[in-house]
Amino acid sequence: MSEVFEGYERQYCDLSANLSRKCGSASLLSDPDQKQQKIAEIKAGLDDAEVLIRKMDLEARSLQASVKATLLAKLREYKSDLNKLKKEFKRLTSPDADQTAREDLLEAGMADAHMASADQRERLTMSIERTNESSDRIRESRRVMLETEQLGVSILEDLHHQRETLLSSHQKLFGIDDAIDKSKKVLSSMSRRISRNKWIVGSLIGALILAVVIIISYKLSH
Repeated sequence: MSEVFEGYERQYCDLSANLSRKCGSASLLSDPDQKQQKIAEIKAGLDDAEVLIRKMDLEARSLQASVKATLLAKLREYKSDLNKLKKEFKRLTSPDADQTAREDLLEAGMADAHMASADQRERLTMSIERTNESSDRIRESRRVMLETEQLGVSILEDLHHQRETLLSSHQKLFGIDDAIDKSKKVLSSMSRRISRNKWIVGSLIGALILAVVIIISYKLSH
């Protein structure tokens, strides 16, 4: 439903009800000056009503087909209502207006009462529909907000787990570095021992060779 059309519609309904009351009261006036003033007010109100009808027509025809059909149907009712008001205005301005008005006063009053009641029911229904739509939008916004909040909590939990994993990996890397340092120290110690053992073995071999040479030389000399 177009909010612009609804605004024009409310203005027309209020204006129509006001014009109906003025037509009823004008028919009972006996003072010619007061009656002419009332007729002038009704004529200006009818002009305003025609302007609102044209505005509603233009707004309805500018909308989508699904919405336009509904609004044009309502607009036909308002045009019919405006035609009734114009006929009532013509009766007021005709020579036998006073007699005709008095004869139709009770019937016109009942029709106005039914029309006003129908307008009130329609406005109440429209208000309830707008309230329900607002409530639905509020519920939808609340649902989206809760989903966003839950998503944010989930993301924070994931980030917390990732942080713990990174800290644990960092600690493991420190442990590996310590193990590597210890391994380097052990390998260095083993390398020094191997080098020392090589010198010892070489010294023993040299001593043995020297002893063998001495023994052989001694035997050859004797």
